[in-house]
Amino acid sequence: MSFTVSALAAAGPDAPLALTTIERREPGPHDVLIDIAYTGICHTDLALLRNHWMEGVFPMVPGHEITGTVIATGSEVTRYTVGNRVGVGCYIDSCRECVNCLAGEEQHCLKGEVYTYAGLDYDKQTTYGGYSQKIVVDENYVLGVPDGLPLDAAAPLLCAGVTMYAPLRRWGAAPGMKVGIVGMGGLGHVGVKIAHAMGAEVTVLSQSFSKREDGLRFGADNYVATKDGSYFRDNQRSLDLIINTVSANVDTSAYLGLLRLDGVLVNAGVSAEALSFPSPLLGDPRRIVTSTKNGSIRENQEMLDFCAQHGIAADIETVSADKANDALERLDRGDVRYRFVIDVSTLGVSN
Repeated sequence: MSFTVSALAAAGPDAPLALTTIERREPGPHDVLIDIAYTGICHTDLALLRNHWMEGVFPMVPGHEITGTVIATGSEVTRYTVGNRVGVGCYIDSCRECVNCLAGEEQHCLKGEVYTYAGLDYDKQTTYGGYSQKIVVDENYVLGVPDGLPLDAAAPLLCAGVTMYAPLRRWGAAPGMKVGIVGMGGLGHVGVKIAHAMGAEVTVLSQSFSKREDGLRFGADNYVATKDGSYFRDNQRSLDLIINTVSANVDTSAYLGLLRLDGVLVNAGVSAEALSFPSPLLGDPRRIVTSTKNGSIRENQEMLDFCAQHGIAADIETVSADKANDALERLDRGDVRYRFVIDVSTLGVSN
């Protein structure tokens, strides 16, 4: 059994988003039916819609930064009730049996987690994301959105928020620690807020000073323009943790040089280009190069609770559904401060 909802879908990589209808399954015993209020527009949406990373699954309904309200539950659901404020992030299922799932690291499921959109579920059905009116998700992959977070500004936290929270928590951001955030975009601006709330000394490493005022307002202690290279020369071995949010390849060697003994460089931005640096930079002094991939369900919920406790949300520009294509074009040009969010109540409404 299934039911029909309105959605925005792209027929192919060269096609714009267009209003259509899709089929959603009727909620099973463990499912939650969510009336979607807002959906963030992530750079991943742009990359997958245009086949920048891989050949996409079309027709594609993007959206993995979803917030809304529970309007129905399956007979065996225990975590949520009708009226609860909830969110859905980057994946909606995993095998629940492999060593990683059993360890609470579902995002690294060995069978392959089921992506919220542009993927196939374990029944080989295409998944459709949050650019739609409603979604049905197993309760184990649904997050509770605390009352202190507005649903619109909370939506980007389901990807950008946890992508920054997870490595900051994993590598111990805390008072006395010096953290560098490379880039002040959709990821970086949330990372600055979270790192500051964790008590770390935060330095934004950006190409220019164009967003300096914002960076300081978000909690950065220092804001550096790296374009001329002098910061790298004058601040060797000064930071404990650097999170690179830039999707384009950066000078990894230069950033490694900023790290102290046992310092960590985390790549959060996705780039198809290979990292390149002289191997001695990992041993003198000892340093770590790693990456991050959104976060577990546990980390997602921790992040939402942490952000509510500290008054953290994304800085957003809300757009109506009929402006989604324009928003994607602006995102491609970097013309947003700092995340677009679609007001799903406008889906199918003529303006």
